[in-house]
Parts: sequence; structure tokens; C-alpha cells
Amino acid sequence: MSTTYYIMILFFIILTKNNINFCERAEPWQILFQDSASPSMEGIINLHHDLMFFLIFIACFVLWILTRAVVMFSANNNKIPSSVTHGTFIEIVWTLAPTIILLLVAIPSFALLYSIDEIIDPSLTLKVIGHQWYWSYEYSDDFLLTDKNVSFDSYMILEEDLELGQLRLLEVDNKIVLPINTQIRIIVTSADVIHSWAVPSLGIKCDAIPGRLNQVGLYIKRPGTFYGQCSEICGVNHAFMPIAVEGVNIETFFKWWLNKQEISSKEY
Repeated sequence: MSTTYYIMILFFIILTKNNINFCERAEPWQILFQDSASPSMEGIINLHHDLMFFLIFIACFVLWILTRAVVMFSANNNKIPSSVTHGTFIEIVWTLAPTIILLLVAIPSFALLYSIDEIIDPSLTLKVIGHQWYWSYEYSDDFLLTDKNVSFDSYMILEEDLELGQLRLLEVDNKIVLPINTQIRIIVTSADVIHSWAVPSLGIKCDAIPGRLNQVGLYIKRPGTFYGQCSEICGVNHAFMPIAVEGVNIETFFKWWLNKQEISSKEY
């Protein structure tokens, strides 16, 4: 391609870099994934696209074989039916071909699975506790050695209390604020029944089980507000347990953390 083509693309990116609207929540008639904001979600989307290649190839091949079989071996074209019952070569082919395809799928699948499960030297730990029907959050790290933890509950904002532009069934009164470009460990548990803490844009879905601690690593690559919901049926108000995660730069996070620490100390 010509140099002019690349210059035009670069010029377009520069013009639109501050006007990009990411899909960080479910949209009406949405078919594909939400826009990724973490390496885990990027890996999930890339694996999905790779699998779709195999899926389309296999579907087209099988459709072609079926069509050929119906046309070439119909009663009109074959008055005397064939007596062939098996063929060594074709049986070897249709045994080895799926095996090779499964190996090609399994290698990146297991690599992604183990990378998602890896916790890399976290700088921040967030504890998530599921309740019927709200979430509690605890920031256990004491950055200033003040022996004061930051903890709060997060409830869904009722529809009649929503402000203009807020999202129905997704807005909460207390958002989680986390720093971007930081290794974060999230510990998930429950106080009553089984819940599931899930945020699609971050590629996280971790079960909250009573009496058990599950953990998952998180690395947010860009600022934004990412929405999720409880993904395990947990009772009559299961649909009213939204999750809102706000990714900010490290300076903004510490300002929020200090302010939240003061509020928590006054409450307790």
C-alpha cells in the first residue's frame, strides 16, 4: 500500500483518539462482546475470533459434503445403490482431522486459561463480599500505615432515583474505584448464598461462595466505568445486584482513597 494510505489512517486516528466511545455496558441488540479493558478480555476476544475461523471452515466443509452427497448419490442418479460399507483411508482422515483441529484449539485455550488464573505480584487487594442482594467491598491495603481500612456497601440505584444519563439496573450508589495500569488482586466470597461477580469488559467472572475465598487477577488498561451484574441466580432480587467499576489514574485513586478513608473512620 502507498505511503499516502498510511498517512490518511494516522491522521484519522489522531483526529478521533479523543472521541472514541467504548462499549462498556450491554447495548440494545448487541451481538458481539463489550470493548475490552484488560489483557484477559483481549485474550478471550482473540480466542473467540480464532475459534470462529475453525467454526466457519468446518460448517462450510460439512455443508459442501452434505450437498455433494445429496446430489451425487440421490436415487435419480444412482438406480443401483452402492454396497460400499467402509473405507480405510477416509476413516483415518475423519479421525485425524478433528484430532488436529482440537489440538489447535486446545493449545491457545489452555494458555489463556492459565494466564487468567495467574496472580502477578499485586499492588492492591480488593475483597468482594456478596449479600442478598447487594455487594460489600473492602480495601485491605493500608498505604499510609494509619490502621484504617476502606470498606463500604454498594446498592443499586432505584429507577425513580436515577439522574439524566444514568443507566437503569446498572448504576450503584457506591462505585468501586481502581487504578489503571496496576496489578490488582480481587478476593471474592459470600455472606449467604452463591453469587457471581462478573464484569464483561474486564473479562472477570468469579463465583462468590460462602465459607470460601476465590481470587482473580485484574489489570485495567484504560480509564472508564465498567458495568457488570451478579451472574449466579441468588434469589428473588438477583437481577438487582449491579457492579460498577471506575478505572482512574493512580493520583485520582489515592485522592478518592483518602477521602473514603476519612468517611469510613467517621462512620465507625
